[in-house]
Amino acid sequence: MRRARAVAPILAFVVLAVVVAVLPAFVSGFRAQQFAYVAIYLIAIIGLNVLTGYTGQISLGHGAFMAVGGYTTAILMADHGVKDIWTIPIAGLVAGTAGFLFGIPALRLSGLYLALATFAIAVSMPAVIKRFEGFTGGGTGINLFGIPELTASLTPVSVLGRELSFNDWLYYLSWSIALVGYVVAWLLLRGRAGRALRAVRDSETAAQSSGVSLPRYKTLAFGVSAAYAGVAGSLFAIATTYVNPDTFPVTLSILLLVGVVVGGLGSLVGLIAGAIFIQFLPDWSQRVSQSPGAPSVVSGALLIALMFVLPMGVAGLVERFRLLTRRIYHRSGS
Repeated sequence: MRRARAVAPILAFVVLAVVVAVLPAFVSGFRAQQFAYVAIYLIAIIGLNVLTGYTGQISLGHGAFMAVGGYTTAILMADHGVKDIWTIPIAGLVAGTAGFLFGIPALRLSGLYLALATFAIAVSMPAVIKRFEGFTGGGTGINLFGIPELTASLTPVSVLGRELSFNDWLYYLSWSIALVGYVVAWLLLRGRAGRALRAVRDSETAAQSSGVSLPRYKTLAFGVSAAYAGVAGSLFAIATTYVNPDTFPVTLSILLLVGVVVGGLGSLVGLIAGAIFIQFLPDWSQRVSQSPGAPSVVSGALLIALMFVLPMGVAGLVERFRLLTRRIYHRSGS
């Protein structure tokens, strides 16, 4: 049983990778683009879950770190002629540095106060972007469509002998990075660093008495989480081919937290469901009601209903299913 439990996550990941590889052959280019956004959101909420789910630090400002990554990519592409794919790790590094630096003064904050401080970043980010108009394009933004640095924007790109349109290229790029990011997070959280982060979440006093450095691991969590958000923001800028202050609204930070909660705090298992939820929730709500303002009400009602049915998120449902199969296995064995 232990061996099956150890093999199950690896097998599930392999199945997911296979599904990701073959899915574009069965869906339209528009759907491929939508699923690319799912991968982008997945990257962001993996990072947010490291901070909130595993370390217990609530953040309502990760949309701002996505904006840092998105503008880093846009500026490098439009002003410095850097190819889009090479801007992605740079965007992650810049956003991760910003998150690490923010994590230093945030050491004195926790709970609601930390949530408000991070929310203030998300609220102030559009004003900061507009303030440095010569650098960021201000309210006009930066247009990336049609520039040679944007892969497959005008003509398909050939990868391994296959011609890929922009939507298919974006799909494979986003999901490749998302799967790599998933593995990196899994390796980080199952090791010593992951145990230290969970100890900080469960009890800071107990963690400190056990030799865990609170400043080190709290700032590490902020840096790693922001780096994931920066990579997601970079891909978001590539996907939209345009960035301005409205590309990364305040509501984006709230949606990311919703995705983490729906997926399951402190677990990587259900985060794909959380990413799917926040990508397709607006479409679902719009189809249910056509009245102005009604989609927001429908979205809120769906979220409340989901939390009643799955208070521990999709990860809790998966855990219940695992325990059920374990009981059936033991009964059949006896």
